[in-house]
Amino acid sequence: MAHNNGARGPAFYFLAAFFALFVAFLYGPMLIIFVLSFQGPTGGLTFPMRGISTHWFADLLSSSRYGDLGGAFQRSIMLGFLSMSITAVVCLFAGLAFRRKFWGAGPLFYLSIISLVIPGILLGLGISQLFQLLGLHLHWWLSALGAHLSWTLPFGLLIMFAVLNRFDPSWEEAARDAGATPRQILAYVTIPILFPGLIAVALFGFTLSYDELPRSLLTVGGLNTLPIEISNMTTNVTTPALYAIGTMTSALSFLAITTAFIAIAVIQKRRARAHGDQAE
Repeated sequence: MAHNNGARGPAFYFLAAFFALFVAFLYGPMLIIFVLSFQGPTGGLTFPMRGISTHWFADLLSSSRYGDLGGAFQRSIMLGFLSMSITAVVCLFAGLAFRRKFWGAGPLFYLSIISLVIPGILLGLGISQLFQLLGLHLHWWLSALGAHLSWTLPFGLLIMFAVLNRFDPSWEEAARDAGATPRQILAYVTIPILFPGLIAVALFGFTLSYDELPRSLLTVGGLNTLPIEISNMTTNVTTPALYAIGTMTSALSFLAITTAFIAIAVIQKRRARAHGDQAE
């Protein structure tokens, strides 16, 4: 009996419809925000559009009625870069350490990712209480950084494990047989091969920190980060300026993702060219 391999059953159309609904649910609200952020000066928070302009972007940057938006943006960027750098370095060496299967590796791994299942607001409350008990002041670059690392490090470690699962130890063994020292192997073999994965870890570290709200609420001290400022804006701003800040922050996130993909593509292209030159 011949089978019609080209036929598509009901399951295919169900999954296709489900995927289409998922994409619409995920990107539909973002698209609406992007469009409404370009309302004219007399436009509101809903359709129909009343002209098209960049008025609300200019108003957002020039007006002081939206709080310390510029300062919050700078703090979030700096906090994101700090989290990104620490996450990339720590996860690289933690991943290399877990390859050796040392004693207590299993409990330590579960201990390192347990913060993923703890509600962020409770973790932030615990950090703020700890700082009060120690007589320390809450600062966005100290207490908030620690709270963000409790979120970025477990994700980065899981990504690094996935990257190391595809890592061939024979490359390191070949360098060792050629007389390379452990530092040379790390600098010239291990890190260059793992670099695309490190970019992914760094990207997660930055974006997770940049957008983090629950862990920031009780740990930033007197100076807010951008997600907190945006949360405050939702209670007192009733103009498309709210959509404008959403468009700007989304554009920054997409820019970071695009930069990471371009960097990975450039690295892979250089590797392919180097392998081609060696083959010749």
